[in-house]
Amino acid sequence: MTINIASIVICALFSSSLVSVTVDDRSEKDITGKWFAILDVKVAQLKIIFSIEQLESELHATMDIPDQHAIAIPMTSVTFENGILRMEQADSNIIIEGEYRQAEIHGVFKQNGQEFPFILSRKETEKKPYIRPQEPQEPFPYLSEDIYFENPIDGIKLAGTLVIPEGGNAYPAVIFITGSGAQDRDEKICEHRPFWVIADYLARRGIASLRYDDRGFAKSEGNFATATTYDLANDTASAVAYLKNRTEISSIGLIGHSEGGIIAPMVASQTEDVGFIILLAGTGKRGDEMLLMQQEAIMRASGTAEEVIQNNLSVNSLVFEFLLRSVDLATFAEEAPAYLEEMLPQNSYTVPENLSIASFVSLFANPWFYEFIKLDPTLYLAKVRCPVLALNGAKDMQVIAKENLAAIQATLHQAGNKHVTIREYPNLNHLFQECATGLPDEYIQIEQTFSPDVLEDIAAWVKALN
Repeated sequence: MTINIASIVICALFSSSLVSVTVDDRSEKDITGKWFAILDVKVAQLKIIFSIEQLESELHATMDIPDQHAIAIPMTSVTFENGILRMEQADSNIIIEGEYRQAEIHGVFKQNGQEFPFILSRKETEKKPYIRPQEPQEPFPYLSEDIYFENPIDGIKLAGTLVIPEGGNAYPAVIFITGSGAQDRDEKICEHRPFWVIADYLARRGIASLRYDDRGFAKSEGNFATATTYDLANDTASAVAYLKNRTEISSIGLIGHSEGGIIAPMVASQTEDVGFIILLAGTGKRGDEMLLMQQEAIMRASGTAEEVIQNNLSVNSLVFEFLLRSVDLATFAEEAPAYLEEMLPQNSYTVPENLSIASFVSLFANPWFYEFIKLDPTLYLAKVRCPVLALNGAKDMQVIAKENLAAIQATLHQAGNKHVTIREYPNLNHLFQECATGLPDEYIQIEQTFSPDVLEDIAAWVKALN
């Protein structure tokens, strides 16, 4: 669940007009043309392309971030004076500042209080390759079929891959459900493809699977930007309906990671067609509680000063409390800035550096966040009657294992579900990698994609049920 409130958020927001400026005539350096950089944001490498052109005495620029499917984002201001390039994208709170040095621009990419150094070059740069030894290699002893299924509620088609083992007639199957944020069917994150790795492992042991692209992402239809967790649950329910009509499938289970670990019980609580669910770092706490625990864990492990930790937790608590009381998203977006303008000075709190109160509120004023903060997974877990396998790593800093596994177990037991298995692994992070600290900035550096021990436990548990 990539919901770290302090993480970088690069939004593909388009401005209705460009702001033009005058070029400093004293500079003999030609800044126009294409500039390339690889931005290392700790949990990923992002290729960024700036296209700068001069129209008479004015500069215009656009930014491409291909990894986030953001193309031709117009910069709302551009200046190049005394060898210093400064560009701003106001809608996304992005500021780029750099110094021209020997045909390169050395500078800093700033957004929402985060700063990342970069070097812009005329030559197209490539990402640093990462070693991923667990990625499946041919030949594959199973069949992979590209499929589409329809969500009739929203009238969209979702694209996925159905994997069927060879050598038999009917197989148990799992449907993969991704964590938060728009992701592809492999749940690609930090150059890892965990769902592909798990699907390959299961197929080699006689377990079929369906993994699909999130709505509005990759090859799936729909609009992810307006989707809530409830909408995504409808997509998963549609995947269940699709698998029911496949003669190769004998039983259907759900395997959800992070937010997917919330969606799995939501769907399972509403249909008898789901025979089992597997929660990978699933949550047992309401959204606001879970996010505050996440933020505190990451800040403490990162060495953040105590006064900063307390300030940030207090400010976010104020926002969450106001959101929980708001009657709808529009009311929250309209009234929250004034509420914070009044409350922050009274308590000597401040929003993160480089953000206005309005910009800070805008980070939370979207349909997904509004619903997620209010979502209590125990309401659905209490209605789950099928077997449940809930797993997490003790070093997970995004979904804290101890509190969330305890809440999941208590809710299921109180509801009378006797088919519950809970496991906490001592040295695993949110992605189920063996790790040193558990901090998100480790994910991309770790070669392991998914713990072999957890792979073995998942396969054995499913086989025992079937």
